[in-house]
Amino acid sequence: MEVIFISGIFMSFFIVLLLLTKKNKTIPDKLLAVWIAVIGVHLLGFYFNQVGYWEKYPHLIGITAPIPLFHGPLLYLYSLYALRSETRFRCLDYLHFVPGIAAYLYMSSFFFFYSPEEKILVDKGEITDFIAFSYVLLVIILISGMTYALLSYRLTIRYKKKIKDRFSYNEDISLNWLRYCIVSIGLIFLSAVIVFGLRDGLNITFPFNPEYILYIILIILIFYIGYFGIKHENIFTNSPVTENKKKTTEEKYKNSGVKSEEAAEKYKHLLQYMQKEKPYLQPKLSLSELAKKLELSTNQLSQIINQHAGINFYDFVNKYRVEEFLYKAENNKNYSLLALALDAGFNSKSSFNHIFKKEKGLSPSQYLAKIEENPKQK
Repeated sequence: MEVIFISGIFMSFFIVLLLLTKKNKTIPDKLLAVWIAVIGVHLLGFYFNQVGYWEKYPHLIGITAPIPLFHGPLLYLYSLYALRSETRFRCLDYLHFVPGIAAYLYMSSFFFFYSPEEKILVDKGEITDFIAFSYVLLVIILISGMTYALLSYRLTIRYKKKIKDRFSYNEDISLNWLRYCIVSIGLIFLSAVIVFGLRDGLNITFPFNPEYILYIILIILIFYIGYFGIKHENIFTNSPVTENKKKTTEEKYKNSGVKSEEAAEKYKHLLQYMQKEKPYLQPKLSLSELAKKLELSTNQLSQIINQHAGINFYDFVNKYRVEEFLYKAENNKNYSLLALALDAGFNSKSSFNHIFKKEKGLSPSQYLAKIEENPKQK
């Protein structure tokens, strides 16, 4: 068991080192580094407690007690900034850490004014000064963890729609890894609620230490978060600098839409550009790239497509790709359907089949067979 904990602690700080030495670090990278460092310290505190270091070094007692209050806020803020293009941490976000800081301030008298002997007695429950506080702290920790996990998951749902408003593809833009991370954290806190509720509320004795299971799951999660977190890049921007340069233009149109007459003209120009230049042939075409070519802001282009086409950017671009595929299929019968689909701008076979069936109601092969039998139905 010791080997597992030592490995988890070592891996925590190793991942922190990798994140801190990563080039072009973003806010999510820094938040993830802080969060995994906090997890590492948390694991280290639990390990020291289990091997008896707290009795040898009583000044360590309680030092990690409020740390779980930081897991929820760091998970939420990491999720928030991983899904946004902001390049600066907002001052308001520091308020999420107030409960954890308040808990440490409340315990300051224990840390600085209790003797080593008194700290040991408090830890064993023989001095009741902090018993009420420990129960309150536990409840707040569990509520905080569950609440922030739900808020973080809600963020991924909200931004799933935003992906289709800004990108014409989704193969490399998956929120599943982040959702799995959020769900895992939520399950850890939910398990903790059940364990502590049964143990402390109903006085049920377990034949093993249930905290070991919670911490082992946390160690496994460290490996998972570290791997995907280091690989992850901000979804809604290619680079912080580029997004920052565009910020003024987008803010200009944030609260004022395009006038209806002007929007109609711009939509007409958009259709002409799509037909003539065929930007949809670029597999990873994004809203910002197309807007730049049309000399529009992303907000303007999104508004024009939504109002006049009645669909999002993802569906708008892929309609053209479907029609391009059909044109190529009619004039290039010697090529495979996949080759024609990739040539029409699709990124993969799975996305092509899904989009085509959504658009035409049939699979590509079924639709083409039907057209051959009844050319008038094209």
